[in-house]
Amino acid sequence: MNPLQLKQLIEAALFAHPQPLSAEQLYQLLLNEGEASLAAIRQQLKELQSDYQERGIELVKVASGYRFQTRAELGQRLAGLWQEKPPRYSNALLETLALIVYRQPITRGEIEQIRGVSVSSQIMKTLQERGWIKVVGHKEVPGRPQLYASTNDFLDDFNLSDLSELPDIDTLNEDDERTAETATNERDDS
Repeated sequence: MNPLQLKQLIEAALFAHPQPLSAEQLYQLLLNEGEASLAAIRQQLKELQSDYQERGIELVKVASGYRFQTRAELGQRLAGLWQEKPPRYSNALLETLALIVYRQPITRGEIEQIRGVSVSSQIMKTLQERGWIKVVGHKEVPGRPQLYASTNDFLDDFNLSDLSELPDIDTLNEDDERTAETATNERDDS
């Protein structure tokens, strides 16, 4: 198979498949033995990423593999194309998700201790139904509470390849402090 045919086949597979595909999955799905190597597939993926750099869609690598998606800067303008509105999540749900993501594996009791309030069963159910968290085991303490961790779906939905791409908590706190200081200074100036 020549490189152009391989690139076209990979591009078509990524457009047609509803989930991200890794280079290894593309290799297994699309090729008979000897038609192309895994290195050739990876090279064509890089070329496709380059080909789509200046377009309205882009090829991105997320935790589960590669997928085509619209450019983030176009999201607001395109939002009206879909009838359903994106779900709105409460601060409690987002705080719970953040604790799980940054401190995983973590128990529900540990989340409640940090937040200072109980965690609703509905929040945990919503996070699990969304596929953002899963039970990864049980803590070896009396009662053996479940340990929660994030999933690849979480990484995919938040456009991350792995957890190391999350912003550093200290950086987030500094940004919040700068924002609060700027708002205070603006109020003082008026």
